[in-house]
Amino acid sequence: MKTYYGDREKCYNCFRPKSSCMCEYFEKIQTQTKFVILIHPKEFKKVKNNTGHFTHKSLPNSELFMGIDFSNHRRINEIIATHESFILFPSVNAINLTTTNPKKSEKPLAIFLIDSTWACTKKMFTLSLNLNKLRHMSFTTSRTSAYEIKVQPDEAYLSTIESTLVVLEALDKHKIEKIETVQLENFLNPFLEMIKYQKELINNPKSHAVRFKRHTSK
Repeated sequence: MKTYYGDREKCYNCFRPKSSCMCEYFEKIQTQTKFVILIHPKEFKKVKNNTGHFTHKSLPNSELFMGIDFSNHRRINEIIATHESFILFPSVNAINLTTTNPKKSEKPLAIFLIDSTWACTKKMFTLSLNLNKLRHMSFTTSRTSAYEIKVQPDEAYLSTIESTLVVLEALDKHKIEKIETVQLENFLNPFLEMIKYQKELINNPKSHAVRFKRHTSK
């Protein structure tokens, strides 16, 4: 589906201009695990470069919500009540998914991901009383972020979609999920293609203008 903003046609699925639509690169992975992506309003506005949207579109068993305080959010509280729920949040008490299988009950697993800057994440986590009660989950990885067009606060920080890939690999290792290797290898494709596109645009802005002109003249 496409929608128009001003004189530019945009893809309603990946929220990017049609001229740089990334939908063809999505590797959809069906999981037993429910992924819940929580986006701060400030991050939600960055739809063109937001990897939370890419993560949501790549995981059919995921839900995405925008807000700051989710304490009384009906659907989120419903998920927490019916799932064995964790939030990806580094702390001294966090379960290390890389080495530990988190499944301890027959309930389906739910993993909450906060997609925001670190400062906004802390505010969301502090205000949302229901999130405060969730068990923490972390992981250990040697990966470094490929997010070259965005300055990360530390080289160990990963984008939402990169962190989700590490989680998927660990879930597969623990046999909580059964994911084909090629699916994992292709999971970051929309993210990597977005970076490639942005770098080309930075290095040669005229090529973008030509591309847009060709699109609008059709």
